[in-house]
Amino acid sequence: MNNTQNNTLLDDEIPAKFKDPETGAVRLEQMVKSYKELEKRLSNAPSVPKTADDYKVTCDHGLFASDTEINKRLHENGFTNDQVQFVYDLAAEVMVPMIVDMAGDFEADKEIEKLINHFGGADKWQEVARQLLAFGQKNLPADVLDTLSSSYDGVLALYRMMNNGEPSVAVKPEEKAANQEGMDLQSMMRDPKYWRDRDPSFIAKVTEGFQRLYTDK
Repeated sequence: MNNTQNNTLLDDEIPAKFKDPETGAVRLEQMVKSYKELEKRLSNAPSVPKTADDYKVTCDHGLFASDTEINKRLHENGFTNDQVQFVYDLAAEVMVPMIVDMAGDFEADKEIEKLINHFGGADKWQEVARQLLAFGQKNLPADVLDTLSSSYDGVLALYRMMNNGEPSVAVKPEEKAANQEGMDLQSMMRDPKYWRDRDPSFIAKVTEGFQRLYTDK
């Protein structure tokens, strides 16, 4: 293959943007400029640290700290510092809800244990729980029932309601002032903010009202 053939093959490999559209001549200045831009971008691109110990990882959440063995494995797979930080941030994002759920389950177990002791054993508590559920579903809004049944004090308030026969907005003499300040629960539940808009803060006030009326002072 002669030099003319070699030049023809090389010319075919050069992108059209580097050729003069009229003459077909190679535009060296354009090629040099493009090369310099590419070199600049590569020099600014995140690079992999020399060793895994060079990773700078922030774990301000306090759930865990940077792990040497994990960092070594990430380094072996060519992770940059930004990528390693993303891995740790993602782990924290996943773990936080898990930890919250575990804490919630732990607290729920403690509340149930208190209720079992209060009602005199697991069998008695199960029977009371069944009665409370049936009573609450018949007489209370679902939001109020869910909130009251989620805590020890709420369950006791619900139990007192059941023993009183039916939820009533009538209050004890010492609570008349609170009633005059707007704790007419039936009226509140007829308010569009409760049944139509499902206003969270308004629903919370209704629930708090029920609990206040039926919780021992």
